[in-house]
Amino acid sequence: MRLSAEKLAWSVHGTPLLTDVNLTVEPGQTFGLVGPNGSGKTSLLRLLAGLNKPKAGRVLIDHQPMHTLKQRAIAQSIALVEQQADTTDRITVHQVASLGRTPFLSALRPWSKEDDAIVAQALHDVDMAHMTDRLWHTLSGGERQRVHIARALAQQPKILLLDEPTNHLDIRHQLSILELVRQLPITVMISLHDLNHAMECDRIGVMDGGRLIDSGLPQEALTAARLRQTFGVYAHVVDDPIDGKQIMRFRSEV
Repeated sequence: MRLSAEKLAWSVHGTPLLTDVNLTVEPGQTFGLVGPNGSGKTSLLRLLAGLNKPKAGRVLIDHQPMHTLKQRAIAQSIALVEQQADTTDRITVHQVASLGRTPFLSALRPWSKEDDAIVAQALHDVDMAHMTDRLWHTLSGGERQRVHIARALAQQPKILLLDEPTNHLDIRHQLSILELVRQLPITVMISLHDLNHAMECDRIGVMDGGRLIDSGLPQEALTAARLRQTFGVYAHVVDDPIDGKQIMRFRSEV
């Protein structure tokens, strides 16, 4: 499923947070979103998910304007994993992941064995199947993040939006979650702080000051000049001695 933004703008109390953002993520593509803190990545993802309405511009799903779609139809197509999503309710891991099935349930379509299987698979995929009965408040930050990702996977979206999903995760689960996301046969936009993780994406968009200032193949968007100007770091690319992939090394000064 194709996801597009046309001249998106967003502001809060008169302060612009996004200005004139244009981008397209093609079906099946993994699009990495990078930028300094406060550059507008989270605001953009919330607009693309339909949680906020743009002050100007529009979001399109397969060429259809999002504002013409019902919320249920949007929820059946797009899942968002936010940085912080919490609850004070005493609910279990299984109950949280099961929320992903909500857009598909109705009086005519109650919970079924198929839903059980989908939720079980989602928890297995994020290595949380062994904690299915654990209460939410007993989980670590990393465990909660993995359950949120399971909830999004249980939603079986055609478009998956992730806002820094590797926050709070140990390195093993960072790598396994990113590998899982790359293998999904759906359209993905993922906000990342680790630029080497972003290098694994099909395309990258660079945010700064509420604007999408560059996009393209990772090697095209994350140039040495761009890294100095946007992130304030110096970098050079080296070949990984193990697998030959290109990785970046950084320093704060020459």
